[in-house]
Amino acid sequence: LPFSHRYRGLTLVLTFFCYTSYHLSRKPISIVKSQLHPNCTALGPSPHNDSNSSTWCSWAPFDGDNYKELFGALDNAFLVAYAIGMFISGIFGERLPLRYYLSGGMVLSGLFTALFGLGYFWDIHVLWYFIIVQVCNGLVQTTGWPSVVACVGNWFGKGKRGLIMGIWNSHTSVGNILGSLIAGVWVSSTWGLSFVVPSVIIAVVGIICFFFLVEYPGDVGCSPPLHHMASDEEDARGVTSNQKDPEGIIPNEGPLSITGQSSVDRSDSPKEEPEAISFLGALRIPGVVEFSLCLLFAKLVSYTFLYWLPLYIVNIAHFSAKEAGDLSTLFDVGGILGGIFAGLISDYTGGRATTCCVMLVAAAPMLFLYNHVGQNGIGTSIAMLIICGALVNGPYALITTAVSADLGTHESLKGNSRALSTVTAIIDGTGSVGAALGPLLAGLISPTGWNNVFYMLIAADVLACLLLTRVVVKEVRGWCGFMVRKRGY
Repeated sequence: LPFSHRYRGLTLVLTFFCYTSYHLSRKPISIVKSQLHPNCTALGPSPHNDSNSSTWCSWAPFDGDNYKELFGALDNAFLVAYAIGMFISGIFGERLPLRYYLSGGMVLSGLFTALFGLGYFWDIHVLWYFIIVQVCNGLVQTTGWPSVVACVGNWFGKGKRGLIMGIWNSHTSVGNILGSLIAGVWVSSTWGLSFVVPSVIIAVVGIICFFFLVEYPGDVGCSPPLHHMASDEEDARGVTSNQKDPEGIIPNEGPLSITGQSSVDRSDSPKEEPEAISFLGALRIPGVVEFSLCLLFAKLVSYTFLYWLPLYIVNIAHFSAKEAGDLSTLFDVGGILGGIFAGLISDYTGGRATTCCVMLVAAAPMLFLYNHVGQNGIGTSIAMLIICGALVNGPYALITTAVSADLGTHESLKGNSRALSTVTAIIDGTGSVGAALGPLLAGLISPTGWNNVFYMLIAADVLACLLLTRVVVKEVRGWCGFMVRKRGY
């Protein structure tokens, strides 16, 4: 293989495992919830002769009737801190060495994940301890996403970006699946280990990342990728697909080649380091605002499932905590398929927004059906979880990966590649606001019935679709213009 291809492969593999470990460390809380407040009456009378036989096995302070609200508070402590920190994280990511920033954040994430689990071994029953740990963990975990997307964006150009990043983005679902399975091993016996073991994994992967990750192609003498290709076909379709160079790489030419300068001209001119883009400058990039707001509602749905699906299965299907955790992984299996499918279709059609919109429209009725018939047998449940996972996580995966990389290397930046981290952080940070709202609303609405939770999720999917209307119309006009030109020629 060519020298550059080896490093591109290494970057994909390392960043894949990095973000897999991030999600692996986030998942245990959703598995452990049902163990913090189980159905104690099924275990028999209290061995301590307590008067309240229904909560004697629960973990204080989650043994009261308000346990769902407390679980919602735990989720939001993490997610609100994550949303706030994400807007700041991208700015730091553009100005600090990504390798140091990413590996340091992973080690700290391991520390705070372990501290939550150590609450079991230290016999801590104070709500504020768990809240503070969740806040700190939410802040340090913001180091991950802008860093890994920026690294991958630095190495890969426009060609096949949707498919490559769709496959690569399966790290989110793989991390959720592994986190569920690992946490499930100890959830019924020693739930503290459900956090401690993932914490060790993310810290170790962070150390490996520190020694082996290469941030920029130029650091090892490789040519940077081509992020744009000016062509009539591209303009007519209104998209940024690269048909002429499927790998998105032109030897010895970097992103500045779109300005019309020859490689000789560039070699003779002094090499200036471009300034990192400002927050407001990133917001002015066409499409950033629309996709950010769309992701807010798309991520609201995805994270509500991430944090509440196991508990929903326990309550509705009456499975054990481990069985519910294992079954919930099928939603993430669907997410893997949906992310790859969305990337493949959007590469072929050039319509990132249209692909997202179609999947969001299809997700709404599927969520309704899952709530009403999804528990009518294990076969139906498995099929519905996979379908819902694909339709819910497909748009989410596409926006946070290929769309973020497209916008972070937008032609309006004139070759300045130091916008990837900031643009990614703005998009994912806005989405994280929805990720915080979803579990909070689920915690507040679920006491009134799970039907209302699903109505809220369906409404969020519809709003996410509507927010992309302007971009979808632009893409459709581009396709129509392309067809008119094609017939004219």
